[in-house]
Amino acid sequence: MSWVGSNNLTEFQKFCIKVLKCGPVPNHIAIIMDGNRRYAKKTNVQKAVGHSKGFEKLAECLHWCRELGIKEVTVYAFSIENFKRSPDEVDALMELAKEKFRKIFEEKDKLMQEGVCIRVIGNLSLLPEDLRKLIAEAALLTENNTKSILNVAFSYTSREEMTYSLKTILQGIKDGLIDNGDVSEELISSCLYTQLSRNPEILIRTSGESRLSDFLLWQISDTDIYFTDVLWPEFSIWHLLGFVFKYQRQYNTKSHDVLSPQVLDHKIQTFVEQVKIQRRKQLEIYSML
Repeated sequence: MSWVGSNNLTEFQKFCIKVLKCGPVPNHIAIIMDGNRRYAKKTNVQKAVGHSKGFEKLAECLHWCRELGIKEVTVYAFSIENFKRSPDEVDALMELAKEKFRKIFEEKDKLMQEGVCIRVIGNLSLLPEDLRKLIAEAALLTENNTKSILNVAFSYTSREEMTYSLKTILQGIKDGLIDNGDVSEELISSCLYTQLSRNPEILIRTSGESRLSDFLLWQISDTDIYFTDVLWPEFSIWHLLGFVFKYQRQYNTKSHDVLSPQVLDHKIQTFVEQVKIQRRKQLEIYSML
């Protein structure tokens, strides 16, 4: 299955997309792709098949988002808590991830033509070395693409992300790059794994669960959150269009005052830029494993 997805929309679906694009469309949506295992049980197939069907649905959904004009998508692919699952299932998920990241290099020309940037957010040090290498190579390959951004939360929890941000800041204070008084919400945000992204306007969770499961807790204070009973592999374009329509109906009830971005002190901005450089260097190290 392609990362880019195929153009298999009906004329009526294309018409509905055009209608929705006349209204405000979110720039960034987040998805908790839940229900792959239940789908496997429901259809009497192995769990690995359910997870594979989930990836195919992701590729479809990314295509729908591009058609709608949604520039950025963040998906919860693998929680740190998922390492507690059975060794067989964890191994199968790691192998599936390797297979899909290898596919990126087979589709290099198509990804570059479509301008797709793939980032992986999470604690990559917990992953197998060969998967870390593939992830780093994919991120470096596509880092300059700007038309469509996919953030894959893999080996991720929000609490670990916030802890990592604070540790980064504490190290900066220890090294004399910033001071205790420089710590602020803006600085913490600038040191998260999602430092390159705007906060999502919409978060969707499938499978009927109505909890956030430690996903983007810092980033979603003003995000519209939608829950649906549909299992992720059965998620359709109509579900996505329905949530965008709900977002548009609520849009006028919210404040959308455009605030000037906070200008960080030069010293703090220099520190944040160094953090970005160090994280990119870490990707280069992983890519050479």
